[in-house]
Amino acid sequence: MWRRHKANRPEKDSIFPLKIDMLEDLLKKQFENNPDLKFSRYVINNKKVAVFFLDYQIEIDKLQQSLLQPLLNIDENKTLTNDTLLDELPLNSGSTSQALKSILEKLIIGEVFIYIENENSIVSYSILLKESRSLEKAETESLVLGPKISFTESLAKNMNVIRWRIKSTDLVFEEIKIGHLSPRDVRLVYLKSIANEVDINTMRQRLEELDVDEIEDTIVLKQYLEDSQTNLFPQFDETELPDRFTYNITRGKIGVLVENSPTAFIAPATLFSFLESTEDLYMRWQAGSFLRIMRFLAMVFSILITPTYVAAVTYQYAIIPTQLLVSIGQSRAAVPFLPIFEALLLEFLLELLREAGARLPTKVGQTMGIVGGIVIGQAAVDAGLTSNILIIVVAMSALSSFTTPNYLFGTTIRIIRFPLIVLAGVLGLFGIAFGLCWLIIHLLRLTSLGRPYLAPIYPLQLKDFNKVFFRTPFNHSSRRAKTYRPKSIIRFNKKDAKQKRDIDE
Repeated sequence: MWRRHKANRPEKDSIFPLKIDMLEDLLKKQFENNPDLKFSRYVINNKKVAVFFLDYQIEIDKLQQSLLQPLLNIDENKTLTNDTLLDELPLNSGSTSQALKSILEKLIIGEVFIYIENENSIVSYSILLKESRSLEKAETESLVLGPKISFTESLAKNMNVIRWRIKSTDLVFEEIKIGHLSPRDVRLVYLKSIANEVDINTMRQRLEELDVDEIEDTIVLKQYLEDSQTNLFPQFDETELPDRFTYNITRGKIGVLVENSPTAFIAPATLFSFLESTEDLYMRWQAGSFLRIMRFLAMVFSILITPTYVAAVTYQYAIIPTQLLVSIGQSRAAVPFLPIFEALLLEFLLELLREAGARLPTKVGQTMGIVGGIVIGQAAVDAGLTSNILIIVVAMSALSSFTTPNYLFGTTIRIIRFPLIVLAGVLGLFGIAFGLCWLIIHLLRLTSLGRPYLAPIYPLQLKDFNKVFFRTPFNHSSRRAKTYRPKSIIRFNKKDAKQKRDIDE
């Protein structure tokens, strides 16, 4: 016997019982005679039966073999009812519906309906044709070491990959539906024995209370849920790498997956989360620490070097060594613009090249970025629009911003440079100091899922520095970061992780 599901409880607004002709007219009216709606009639055991579905949503081979053939071959001596269908058909996803709204919702997500005339409900089976690409190499988060696969648009595949990496009964995938016009499956992912209960409840509440027509992608959902939607800084960390996702889950954070999106996001996040890369884990701890410190310094360098050049050349000549000052003067002798306009022009041209390279096909985009930068840079110098030294400064600033593993955070860093350049051109070093003070105060007030954005610097957690600014050997990383307040702070017993003597010693 193939009985898997019992009939559901009666629903409100039931449209049954009714004649098959009336049901067909009702459906065609709802879909405005859409040719994709397939409606077939049969006579089985002296009863009229209708089978209908949306053609493009259904796996046709499975429909023929697992539903239609068994349906047409039901024993003639059996009375045909909904219970008979649920018993005899070799599918395990059968359910019943009575309300038109419920039928339409199931129809558009790939369910096939079987209606026996004058029955009080209708039976449906999920035979959805799932189109998805296979697991492929990550594109936006490239790694030299470590796993290369990325998430796909298939929610089932993404959850499967996470299960491969976290083989624990504590792993939870909470199902939440978001969207009225186009409902989409969302999964709240966490380890129930580690993740902070307040963070789980906060994220669950934000997801359940989100009242929108549709969610286009994970990145869009992330912006709806962030603590401040008008803020320039990303407050949740997005990733396409399953290993980065699971690493953060095991540290006590919360993840969110969205149907038809190859990206997931992680919360809460801090400013320093966007400078971390899982590749740091696959290197020796000295090399991993060096790269983390380098990225942090590169972020500061990218923000400050161009504004500092503008301030020094415009007002504070005294901070420039004499020989370098002479070289800068000679380089700018033919430039008719003030340093502020010169810097803004070059930064703007650089952003245009970067955007053009990103929108063009890969090979053409790479050529455009390299050749365009050289040609335009040289032409700008020859035309007297800018100086050689500023081109070097702007190029160093751009290279520094590209070291950030997170694309959105790198974009934020590049945007911050523009107001700082303006302040530097108007007020000199005092303008830069004012801009930095405002930026720091702003970051101190910023939160991610209610957690401080500048942790572990504010509030100060010295014991968490080895999890943010540098790496320690794995046998010394026995504790999780207090910043995220996990239920269990201990990862393993430090004494048991010490090196043991060889058996022959």
